[in-house]
Amino acid sequence: MKNTVFTEKHIALGAKMAPFAGFNMPIQYTSINEEHATVREGVGVFDVSHMGEIWVMGSNALAFIQYVSSNDASVLFPGKAQYTCFPNGKGGIVDDFIVYCFSTEKYLLAVNAANIDKDWAHLCSVAPKFGMVIGKDLINASDDICQLAIQGPKAMEVMQKLCKEDVMSMEYYTFKQIEVAGIPDAIFSTTGYTGSGGCEVYVPNGYGDKLWNAVFEAGAPFGIKPIGLGARDTLRLEMGFCLYGNDIDDTTSPLEAGLGWITKFTDAKGDFIDKQFLLNEKAEGVKRKLVGFELVDKGIARHEMPICDAQGNEIGHVTSGTMGPSVKKAIGMGYVTVPFNKVDSEIFINVRGKLLKAKVVKTPFYKK
Repeated sequence: MKNTVFTEKHIALGAKMAPFAGFNMPIQYTSINEEHATVREGVGVFDVSHMGEIWVMGSNALAFIQYVSSNDASVLFPGKAQYTCFPNGKGGIVDDFIVYCFSTEKYLLAVNAANIDKDWAHLCSVAPKFGMVIGKDLINASDDICQLAIQGPKAMEVMQKLCKEDVMSMEYYTFKQIEVAGIPDAIFSTTGYTGSGGCEVYVPNGYGDKLWNAVFEAGAPFGIKPIGLGARDTLRLEMGFCLYGNDIDDTTSPLEAGLGWITKFTDAKGDFIDKQFLLNEKAEGVKRKLVGFELVDKGIARHEMPICDAQGNEIGHVTSGTMGPSVKKAIGMGYVTVPFNKVDSEIFINVRGKLLKAKVVKTPFYKK
């Protein structure tokens, strides 16, 4: 099991640690609900150093990214980031990720921790088609970079104290390579997985201690706290954000998962993996859809619980579920057969043999 550069700090702070994606990670420090509220109302810090980072460079970098991803990277400009996914050639998803554009010949892909090796193998298998040299044009830097996500409505105010350049006016899904807390060339990105604003900062591992200490010192007057992966999950679910391995995987298509907005068929996009499959699926219509739902009856839906119709016939399954600390409701996401995907459709969650009534709702569940 791997450690991040911050593991010893989590242990010293009394975090409940557990294996996650091959890493020893903090699940919670105090309570999930308390940590969730800290991010929604103030500012919290997540260690997300387990995430992977892959550089794509060279004259064919853009063409390569266009082919392996679903979104249209040609619209990116230096300093702009984009959410997208890797179609797997079989109608499913290898991974969802963020691509950062430094130039038309330099991109950084931020991928999920559990999929680093799989993503790397996938990209390396396609690289020869574009004359990409592994180790030169395609570089796996995942073991060299650490990352903190500083999230919440007070996050940018905290971070401005550590930056000479203006970061308060940065738009969502943009980034700068700037000095942060005296650390040169940090990647400062206005992205996150919580829906409460903030940023993510990438630095070489050697600067990890300096970044952590500076962030917590700057945030002390704002009540800054470290946050575990438990609250990260409740925060993202309240926003309806997909979690790879739960809501999307190698068997789910982007269109089934409601990710048509990151699946582009423009002329500028050109050919890409699974393009024809996805075009056909779009024309024919999907047979199942990922939906958000709220429990009407008392209870909590959990991953893999069957979703049924009023007669008890199975029509799908739960992918994620929890009691939303901010919305004060039992919420979840899951795949259901069409037409049960329509908003206000009545569905039932099979909780240990008991059918609990729920209704399909629009996401996000949490609205500021």
